[in-house]
Amino acid sequence: MRRPVTVAIGAALLLAACTPGGGSSDRPAERPAGEVRTDVAAMGQVTLTIWDQETRAGQEQQITRLNEQFQRTYPNIKINRVPRSFDDLRNTVKLGLSGNEAPDIAQVNNGKQDMGAFVKAGLLLPMDGYAQAYQWTTRYPESVRKLASYPDSGDVLGEGKLYGVPQTGELVGIYYNKTKLTELGIKPPTTWAEFDEALAKAKAAGQLPIQFGNLEKSAGPYLFGMAMHRNSQPGVEAALATGRPEASWPTDANRAAARQLLDWSAKGYLTPGFAGLKNDDAWANFAKGQGVFHINGTWLTPDLKAAMGDSVGFLRPPGEAVTGGTGLPWAISAKSKNPDAAAAYINFITSPDAMKVLAETSNLPVLDAGKQTVSGLQKDVFDAWQSASTSPGLVPYLDYATPNAYEVVSDSIEQLLSGALDPEAFLGRLQADLDASRGGR
Repeated sequence: MRRPVTVAIGAALLLAACTPGGGSSDRPAERPAGEVRTDVAAMGQVTLTIWDQETRAGQEQQITRLNEQFQRTYPNIKINRVPRSFDDLRNTVKLGLSGNEAPDIAQVNNGKQDMGAFVKAGLLLPMDGYAQAYQWTTRYPESVRKLASYPDSGDVLGEGKLYGVPQTGELVGIYYNKTKLTELGIKPPTTWAEFDEALAKAKAAGQLPIQFGNLEKSAGPYLFGMAMHRNSQPGVEAALATGRPEASWPTDANRAAARQLLDWSAKGYLTPGFAGLKNDDAWANFAKGQGVFHINGTWLTPDLKAAMGDSVGFLRPPGEAVTGGTGLPWAISAKSKNPDAAAAYINFITSPDAMKVLAETSNLPVLDAGKQTVSGLQKDVFDAWQSASTSPGLVPYLDYATPNAYEVVSDSIEQLLSGALDPEAFLGRLQADLDASRGGR
């Protein structure tokens, strides 16, 4: 689950200079496929320390079940699990990977400020040899593997070596309250015009159109991404999200997206006081019936399904583009003393059988979603993922663009919504960060 937060990256950058692997001659050795041990039972008594962020209800259920299955299958491997919230994990994993008691496995955010920085610092083990040994290159399409691939410099997402394997897929879409739509005489919108009409009709009926909380600044990029999808093209958005040379923020489409956010706010379509409302409180309020729509990620599926039952549905944004990618990849620490056992564990929790466990616990499996038997909200989500993940419309998260992208994007969106920045100044600030990441114009 993403829910990124603003985190200082100075420590990650310092790691490259003061830890093993920081220099090109001292990078962690790659493990050729021919040298990989895959006979787990023959590895002897091993303890694997694993840091994960599978702490929500459905996430906790799936990883607990899979860990129990793994240890029954391989009783010689003991799992020392250290669960943390996304925020806590992201705050501690930098120093954890560089310390003397580094975990064997950690879930690592895909962005340049996290995985990219750790690759540059030599803190993660390249996994290409394991990918060949376990046939991950066949199991996972290239589009998925690219989202955890970096060159040694850590500065180009989607190129170089593989450094992580995900369990789950993710989309940011539109949750809707079926009961409220029925009461308002509205069908689930499939076009932007229908979405506009639904928002206006909900407001006129005294309902809150969009439940939205942005205290941590994590939800603002989801809302802005939705507005971008309305006005731009997937390829153009993807270039921005990954900081490609051709990318530029001050465009007519992005100006229209910025004005769209201001329009939704000015019309009272967003929760009053959203700047002081936590994102978690916003979705919880939506689950209680406060709001017709809620824009958020598919990682909320287990929670909203449990709270709302059959009264909640999920839609892809109208049009071709949709924000998404994978859940946090599982990576192997360069300091792990048991990398083969670590790879065997990652293979186990990402196997076809593991994908069934994910579906049974209401999570979205990154693979084989179309093979699972699901209904209701899960079917909405799985169908959306199947169509998005096989199309060119899947757009990465905006914080992949530069080492400071999340901080700059989330802060700027907050200032746009508060009136501190107008659309032109807003886009100029984003462009300045993009230029700085390229060494200036």
